[in-house]
Amino acid sequence: MWKVAMSEEVGKALQSVVERVNQAAARRPKTLPTVPPRLVAVSKTKPPEMVVEAYKQGQRNFGENYVNELVDKASDPLILESCPEIKWHFIGHLQKNNVNKLLGVPNLFLVETVDSAKLADKVNSSWQRIRGSSTQRLKVMVQINTSGEQSKHGLPPGDTVNTVKHIVSQCPALIFSGLMTIGRYGYDLTLGPNPDFQMLLSRRQELCDSLKLPLEEVELSMGMSTDFEHAIEVGSTNVRVGSVIFGNREYPNSAANTPNPSPAPSPAPSPAPSPEKTSKMVSEEAAKKMTHLTVSEH
Repeated sequence: MWKVAMSEEVGKALQSVVERVNQAAARRPKTLPTVPPRLVAVSKTKPPEMVVEAYKQGQRNFGENYVNELVDKASDPLILESCPEIKWHFIGHLQKNNVNKLLGVPNLFLVETVDSAKLADKVNSSWQRIRGSSTQRLKVMVQINTSGEQSKHGLPPGDTVNTVKHIVSQCPALIFSGLMTIGRYGYDLTLGPNPDFQMLLSRRQELCDSLKLPLEEVELSMGMSTDFEHAIEVGSTNVRVGSVIFGNREYPNSAANTPNPSPAPSPAPSPAPSPEKTSKMVSEEAAKKMTHLTVSEH
């Protein structure tokens, strides 16, 4: 019964999100490149069975935030057997000492969080070594810290052009696919278009003008569960949606990505969420009450 119920819930939720993605794309101004948005289902903290259920419903792109969790999940026998065409996106902060481990992931499709030329060099050299004589190149995005928050990773916006230029000219094993941002949690869309998204749009324009790149070939990865429709309306081509598809995440009390050694003997009050999580919960509640925001052309 649990599997049947889970299958129905994941299927309905995924179908609803796909419809919302398509509707948001239809509301985009005609001046934007007509690139169909890619939905990345973020399966962080969720079991392999839920990934398989979403895959059965036609979902192919999945995202993970932690290298160890992605390695375990992508190598799980159930996923290897049931999801041969799965495409894994790494969407979390990547440290140099985890690059080799990440690049060994089966069906790794895109690393969205390259945030320095040095990290790009490390990914490039590691990919060349791991793939050997294979000519397959790895797709990467450059992460920009559009909100300027110290808690967020990513390049300062002003470093975008030089970093991408370095990847294009000095990293032959990589394919530069686009720009990615997380942005500030809890932005009130009733105030107008999200400034973090607008910042990423302007960085793309500057980048394309400087390096003579076609605008439609530089993707924008922005938008998550609470704001993916707005992100698509203003130009996102890649949205990262987790809780709306798979349900709220349950984090262990210990460090992230480390399972609890044993369950609590009795229900205990949950610890107070961090300010960042509180802000996100508030924004999720607000998003439920909001109508779609259609962005006018400027």
